[in-house]
Amino acid sequence: MSGLIHHFIADSAQQNPTATALIHKNSEYSYAALQSEVESTAFGLIQLGLAPSDRVAVYLPKQPETVFSLFGAARAGGVFVPVNPLLKPHQVAYILKDCNVRVLITSTDRLRLLSDALTECHDLRTVIIVGHQQTDWPVISNISILDWVTAFSQSSNSATKTHRRIDTDMAAILYTSGSTGNPKGVVLSHRNMVAGAESVAEYLENRPDDRLLAVLPFSFDYGLSQMTTAFSVGASVVLMDYLLPRDVIRAVERYQITGLAAVPPLWNQLAQLEWSDGAVNTLRYITNSGGAMPKATTQNLQQSLPNTNIFLMYGLTEAFRSTYLPPDQVDTRPESMGKAIPNAEILVVREDGSECAPGEPGELVHRGALVAMGYWNDPEKTAERFKPCPSQLSEIPLTEIAVWSGDQVKKDEEGYLYFISRKDEMIKTSGYRVSPTEIEEVIYSSKMVNEVAALGLTHPTLGQAILLVIAGDENTDREAILKHCQKELPNFMIPQAVEVKSALPRNQNGKIDRKGLSTEYKDIFLGKTVL
Repeated sequence: MSGLIHHFIADSAQQNPTATALIHKNSEYSYAALQSEVESTAFGLIQLGLAPSDRVAVYLPKQPETVFSLFGAARAGGVFVPVNPLLKPHQVAYILKDCNVRVLITSTDRLRLLSDALTECHDLRTVIIVGHQQTDWPVISNISILDWVTAFSQSSNSATKTHRRIDTDMAAILYTSGSTGNPKGVVLSHRNMVAGAESVAEYLENRPDDRLLAVLPFSFDYGLSQMTTAFSVGASVVLMDYLLPRDVIRAVERYQITGLAAVPPLWNQLAQLEWSDGAVNTLRYITNSGGAMPKATTQNLQQSLPNTNIFLMYGLTEAFRSTYLPPDQVDTRPESMGKAIPNAEILVVREDGSECAPGEPGELVHRGALVAMGYWNDPEKTAERFKPCPSQLSEIPLTEIAVWSGDQVKKDEEGYLYFISRKDEMIKTSGYRVSPTEIEEVIYSSKMVNEVAALGLTHPTLGQAILLVIAGDENTDREAILKHCQKELPNFMIPQAVEVKSALPRNQNGKIDRKGLSTEYKDIFLGKTVL
């Protein structure tokens, strides 16, 4: 039984040791080789003093050492924290400080960018550098810097024991943006991750001869799922950081990919390209999450990939994955989110917790084994999102906790779900959830503006694009503001346009009237398909 997330690798290494587990460019690792690397990483971390539940942050692109680090941390009894490689130093430092990271695994170039920010990370004790050995790293007070070989090549499992863990212990913390302030750390247990992987593998019908192409960041639960799902059935994962959409199609053909997961903006681009016969013939299924796929995109993909099953999905980082629409329903219900995934129940409820009638809008509530442990060190926000399950029998004395998504949906007579809107002001762009407050704080730090509102407005290919509305006059330097954003924010958080008003409107509470601004500029991005 795979009770812990790293057991997936260990089980396959025992049952089919020569099967290919991991592919990166021209390198391949069998399950036996991957298990050996995970073990070495785990024992090395323990020898460095990693205690049970200590956090290990991994700030790397997709490469073999990234995988060794994530699963090695879990094997050691620690908690892995994947950090999006696109984040800027101050954003990375926030995560490291927020969850008291003890060990950071990164690269030389990233360390140089981070060195000043790391002086504020008082719990950080060790930085491990992947890449060439060298000694001219920056000196950071109270932090030891080691190269990968020194840290792990001498690890010996005969003299070191890992910390005992059970399936309800923490396995990972994934950071996801909230509607206000800094990102929140969603705490996932081993049970959450194992149940999620097995559920997804069940409805996708994954099998050992599958090859999944991992193009999404591992800091994104949907991206991480490509690994855990593949490893749960002994399949192969191909790691890829692509530059152009056409590179994805080439990789599908080169590596004989059978399963591909992406977000709507990438699917929109892939749907416009010509797929080679080699790619068409190998791809068994594709999946979409992180936003609704436009109907036209789905139709184009069906024409390009006539023998490929299309799974349209909906998920929450707080519950991993929630619903999916079976391929045989895509034509008849293209706008549906589908039904609950295996081992989950999805409820649509009114504000008082009573269940909505068919066609009646209500809040989506997810219950089951995939419900996360809450937000790291944030009891207030945890209490807002993780609340008692509305369907629990009163005779059961212990309270079951469910995720109240904040998303408004409705259910039809046959139980299929349809997304309506978000209750909060979260911006969902390019498959990412972005906090408007986080963007606004970066703008304010420039000292070029006194008041700004970041809005997420409908865009035909991005889902939503980001608009800045600034209180200013004819002397407001829009170009300088955008350049500041490009310097301080990752690509997916950079605004697509800046509008200037003499004053920002306010609501009855004296706050910026975001709803009014969104209505005023609602059509600004319509018709713009290329950025």
